[in-house]
Amino acid sequence: MIAAPTLSRYFFKRYIITSVWFLLGVCGIIFLADFSETSRRMSGFVGYTVTGGLLMSALRLPLILQQTIPTLTLFIGMTTLIALNRRSELVVTRAAGLSVWQFVLPFVAGAFLIGIVATTVINPIGAWGQDLATSMETDWRKASNASKPSNFLPWLRQIDGDSDTVIGAKSFDNGGTRLFNVVVFHFDKNGRITLRQDADSATLENGYWKLNNVLDTRTDAPASRKETAQVRTNLKQEFLQESLSKPESVAFFNILRKIEVARSFGISTKALETQFHSLLSLPLLLVAMTLIAATVSLRFSRMAQSRSVILGGIVCGFVLYVVSVLVKAFGSSGVVPPFVAVWIPVIVALALGATILLHQEDG
Repeated sequence: MIAAPTLSRYFFKRYIITSVWFLLGVCGIIFLADFSETSRRMSGFVGYTVTGGLLMSALRLPLILQQTIPTLTLFIGMTTLIALNRRSELVVTRAAGLSVWQFVLPFVAGAFLIGIVATTVINPIGAWGQDLATSMETDWRKASNASKPSNFLPWLRQIDGDSDTVIGAKSFDNGGTRLFNVVVFHFDKNGRITLRQDADSATLENGYWKLNNVLDTRTDAPASRKETAQVRTNLKQEFLQESLSKPESVAFFNILRKIEVARSFGISTKALETQFHSLLSLPLLLVAMTLIAATVSLRFSRMAQSRSVILGGIVCGFVLYVVSVLVKAFGSSGVVPPFVAVWIPVIVALALGATILLHQEDG
């Protein structure tokens, strides 16, 4: 009979080798897809080169890869166990008297290790790479006089004494200190609009916004155009960086500090807290995915239905994606406490996988 430690090391080695091949394949697909999209969007910018595009895609790769790891872990577990089944290695293992919990343990350990690496290594590298990639894109756009489009439209309200101003923009860079396609509304004490200013861009200086190419529109006077204008503000650069930063671009080791800084400015930290708990729970989530993969793979060994295995993997991956999106949406919006929103699905997935394995093993 093969010693249990030796068998565990063999299964663990097989799992890691399969994981490496999967990660290399997915990285190649992500890199090629991102480079193609980068070339399509930025090939006309001044300063863009093929080498620069390749470097930008390489810098973005870790952050994109991190989003695929939960689903990827599910298929890694399924592939490894199915391969062992086809060579009858799991059948021999079961015949030797080892239970499902004993031979699944190496795969659980491998998934947990991948989760730790993803949280502590891939995430910080991805955040660092995303910052550099964003800086490269900003430089190319500045050289080409092209602003960066954004799905997130910043609206900032500032009240300073008798001044009540709302500033909106279609895009921004430099952490929100430079706005593009700007509109500024000035209100009086009764909440009525007294002045509207439309500008090509706005830059945050010391104590004021500097507007460029401004069109002033008043209710009691004809519209007039100015080359520059100033709007007084008490906003600080640190406040804008915290309020406009995306949680996904913050490294795991910096999230707690970001939360403290955001709270000091009175900014909602729900999105950052959700991101922190998502990264913290990632190793256990991967363990849950591995248990679910084991349940599907064991069914394959007994019923020899490869189509059901593939379909089960696709369904599990789709459900995982939908649940992760909903969880982050609920937690980030504050509808559900971030801790509850993130950890409840993980606990349910662990319980589901363990329950199915118990049923298959002990009836």
